[in-house]
Amino acid sequence: MKILLAKTAGFCYGVKRAVELAEGTARQGAVYLLGHITHNDHVIRRLEKMGAVTISSPEEAARGSTVLIRAHGEPDCVYRALEARGCRVLDATCPNVTRIHNIVRDAAARGRIPVVIGEAGHPEIIGIWGCTERGIVVSDWEELEGILSRQPELCAQPLTFVSQTTAIEACWKKTVENAKKVCTNSEFFDTICGATSKRQSEALELAAQCDAMIVIGDRKSSNTKRLAQLCSSRCPMVTQVERGEDIDRAQFREIGTLGITAGASTPEWIIKEVSNKMSDEIMEIEQSFAEMLEESFKILNTGDRVTGTVAAITPTEIQVELGVKYPGTIPLSELSDDPDVKAEDIAKVGEEIEAIVMLVSDRDCVVKLSKKRLDADKNWEIVENAVENKDVLEGIITEENKGGLVANVKGIRVFIPASQSGKPRGADLAEMVKTRVQLRITEVNRARRRVVGSIRAVAAEARAAAAAEIWNNIEVGKRYSGTVKSLTSYGAFVDIGGVDGMVHISELSWSRIKTPAEVVSVGDPLDVYVISFDPEKKKISLGVKDHSQEPWTVFTGKYTAGDVASVRIVKLMTFGAFAEIVPGVDGLIHISQIADHRVEKPGDVLSEGQIVDAKIIAIDEENKKVSLSIRALLEGEPEAEDDAGAED
Repeated sequence: MKILLAKTAGFCYGVKRAVELAEGTARQGAVYLLGHITHNDHVIRRLEKMGAVTISSPEEAARGSTVLIRAHGEPDCVYRALEARGCRVLDATCPNVTRIHNIVRDAAARGRIPVVIGEAGHPEIIGIWGCTERGIVVSDWEELEGILSRQPELCAQPLTFVSQTTAIEACWKKTVENAKKVCTNSEFFDTICGATSKRQSEALELAAQCDAMIVIGDRKSSNTKRLAQLCSSRCPMVTQVERGEDIDRAQFREIGTLGITAGASTPEWIIKEVSNKMSDEIMEIEQSFAEMLEESFKILNTGDRVTGTVAAITPTEIQVELGVKYPGTIPLSELSDDPDVKAEDIAKVGEEIEAIVMLVSDRDCVVKLSKKRLDADKNWEIVENAVENKDVLEGIITEENKGGLVANVKGIRVFIPASQSGKPRGADLAEMVKTRVQLRITEVNRARRRVVGSIRAVAAEARAAAAAEIWNNIEVGKRYSGTVKSLTSYGAFVDIGGVDGMVHISELSWSRIKTPAEVVSVGDPLDVYVISFDPEKKKISLGVKDHSQEPWTVFTGKYTAGDVASVRIVKLMTFGAFAEIVPGVDGLIHISQIADHRVEKPGDVLSEGQIVDAKIIAIDEENKKVSLSIRALLEGEPEAEDDAGAED
């Protein structure tokens, strides 16, 4: 026969914590246990022999005595009654159950109706029910459906759904799926214990592999009964026992593969008892319970890396089932370096989580863990490997200092010298704070916790790659969206994505301009096209002007001789003034045509940039020249051609 053991057999975190707290308190003096601390009579009798006294109500406790609240939790009225009697309360309520209490209280405070999916009359349900003045308790969707059919007005009421921690997951999911269809104002909280869910899924998988199953646990234990029920759906022979003495070994002699699991109320000493009973006649054992249990009591040391299952998430910590004697806890301060991160974003109940051991406390019966420190160790390895592998990492600039910038890369402080910031000398580096950047690690000294990085190296590589791409595909007429990098007296240099090209001042605008700054500024986006390029000299000539809109064509399409135009004075000469009629086409206002009186020089009447109305008195199509007159508008008649002729 081959034996297969469920990995999560035996006490769950909540029950183990309550029993160990009861044992430790009983050794120090008298303690009252309010209700059965767990659904296992053998455990209760053992505690009573140690001096613990089981009571059924607060009134049975002596005034001023110590009273332990079991893992199932109690209604709010019980706490008030104990306080009134001056009792010292040791609250061993499972954190998962406490979370349900808080959800129900919050729902009731918001005017919502709690709906609890669980076993009516179970101590856990009684405790939950005691947190609200009204609510509904049902075992499954079928029972709830019956209530809704009799009270259809409930479908529109605000309902808050929770489940008993040991509820069957399939039953909960069915309830949620159907309730969403008929209940229009509902919210759902999956409060099934992660350890319970994992125990049930493992039992199902194990039962499917075995010819027979033994489920160990008290017959009053609801989670043990559920395990047996689940195993029966996959395995033809399922036997539930409380002790080793309940086993009839003869009925297993023809079994090829035997699976064994235990409910959450079953202590390790009963599991060992069953293991020893079965081991007497087993010829082939894959791994005995004794070995598995010994493994569960293995010693953890500070600095060990461990993997556990998230059992609960509270406002202050994450509770982890490690499969060893003590449960693990990760304080929220040890969860992540990110102060804004939420526990729910990192951990989910029932999922595995890795951490590093900070402290094993025999006094508190807990293993204190840190995910943040484990992540830091892993991240140091990543940073160290990045130097050798030349990996590009991403970080956030957190501050500017005298020598450069500081970035947070995977929780590690990385110094970036100003010369490696990718910014020009003297640039304001403060504007980079809180930005996300890519950088290359150039130096790591883990012992001194010194890391140096370079943004410039990554930017240079990216620019080189982009430049190569441009030179491989460049052609005359190709258009690019660029950015103005710098200005000179003769033009503007434009970055077209890794390569700078030059736009001559004559190509910046059809209008007459003296400097490029009249039409563009450094940092402006600019659409350009390639006029010519020289791959050997790495030079590119760019243009901006749209040649499909040739200025003379625009002018002749808009004006004819005799029309009046609003023009801008662009240049004063001794013999007259040039004025822009449309961008790219200027006309001459001869000095004799500036006014209706004699003008000594054009500057006496006109100034550059001035807007005036002028009459078009002549158009030279062949030489593309235009003659204008202000005087004609003042006198109301055209002047002689000799006086109005265009000058070069």
